[in-house]
Amino acid sequence: MTPNTIIANAIRREREVAQLSLSALAAKAGLAKSTLSQLETGKGNPSVETLWAIATALDVTFSSLFDSASSPQAIIRASDGLGLHSDQADYAAVLLNKCPPDRRRDLYRVALSPGSVRRSAPHPAGTIEHAVLCHGSVRIGPDDETVEIGPGDYFRYPSDVVHSYEALGGPSLLLLVMDSVR
Repeated sequence: MTPNTIIANAIRREREVAQLSLSALAAKAGLAKSTLSQLETGKGNPSVETLWAIATALDVTFSSLFDSASSPQAIIRASDGLGLHSDQADYAAVLLNKCPPDRRRDLYRVALSPGSVRRSAPHPAGTIEHAVLCHGSVRIGPDDETVEIGPGDYFRYPSDVVHSYEALGGPSLLLLVMDSVR
């Protein structure tokens, strides 16, 4: 099954669970109905922002849009994984592990390039992000309390408010864990 097929099936499934028409979900997510229709048929190439808008409108975790059967063991090499790119910045996130249905925790590998800021809308209430910088230098956190971190630094912050990620000086690699309450 291709990543686009997995995403298409998940969007359709979650939309039906929420009992929303294509038009209603498109309006709630701030998307064109034709865009949503293309995504549900596996023909679109969604950005991070588009998928976040859909997940938020459906009140589901971002990772639920990638639901498929998984085995207890997995390896994702540094050059592998489905990279989701931003329309706003030179930013790519790879979902490394999705949370089981009884919990909400997602793990991402985030590649940032300098010169642009990736702003994120608030996640569901109570969501916390845990960031560990692998290499580079990053300014990260809620817009009114960003912090600069270096390699090996850990930063925990609320992400149920507008927050941002910015590489400083050169490319940066960040491991990001999102925890939210059920």
